[in-house]
Amino acid sequence: MERVLVIGGARALGAAVARRAAKDGYDVVVGARDLAAADALAGGIGATAVRVDLQDESTLAAAARRLKDGIDHIVTTGSAPHDVRVTELDRDRLLAAFTAKVVGPMLVAKHFAPVLRPAGSMVLFSGVVGWRPRPGSLVKGVTNGAVEYAVRHLAADLAPVRVNAVSPGVVDSGAWDRLGDRKTALLSNSADQTFVGRHGEADDVVDTVMWLLRAGFVSGETIHIEGGARHKSA
Repeated sequence: MERVLVIGGARALGAAVARRAAKDGYDVVVGARDLAAADALAGGIGATAVRVDLQDESTLAAAARRLKDGIDHIVTTGSAPHDVRVTELDRDRLLAAFTAKVVGPMLVAKHFAPVLRPAGSMVLFSGVVGWRPRPGSLVKGVTNGAVEYAVRHLAADLAPVRVNAVSPGVVDSGAWDRLGDRKTALLSNSADQTFVGRHGEADDVVDTVMWLLRAGFVSGETIHIEGGARHKSA
């Protein structure tokens, strides 16, 4: 049975990936900063849990030691949004955003390279904002864009382990529920900005992630899952 570690696996798209991987017969390890939340999800899907905080390298090293008998795939969904204009940048939050999206996954690769099986893979998360510059999206845009280059270079460094990224558009993953009534308007507006006339669903992203785990001839690529939004004029 292949083993997959889902970092950020206790909530939103990470949890959706963990649930699907368990359903598809993978040995799932749910990695999250909040170990209690990871344990709760893991207990419901027959998985195990481990504390992983992309902002704390010591947790990555400890997780790799715990899983030293081998990992086939790693999916990392972490993010730390800092959605402000350039004049409002906070240095600590800026660094946290880069750590969640770019530095953290690179350090995951550092510590897990010795235990990643040669036919395995890593999947990072980017996002459509990287290709659609707008005021207030500077940090999210640059960090998401940097993921594309990170996977290219990680793929070369970790070969034959494959490294790819998925880049979702606006997806109804549960992350927008906090907006209340404004969620409907956000999703409707997102649908208008695509070629396909709808917003994304969690399954759109999860289907792509699961395909990448099995796509043995794909490496160094970023797969865009946003209905063509990055090509459509605003």
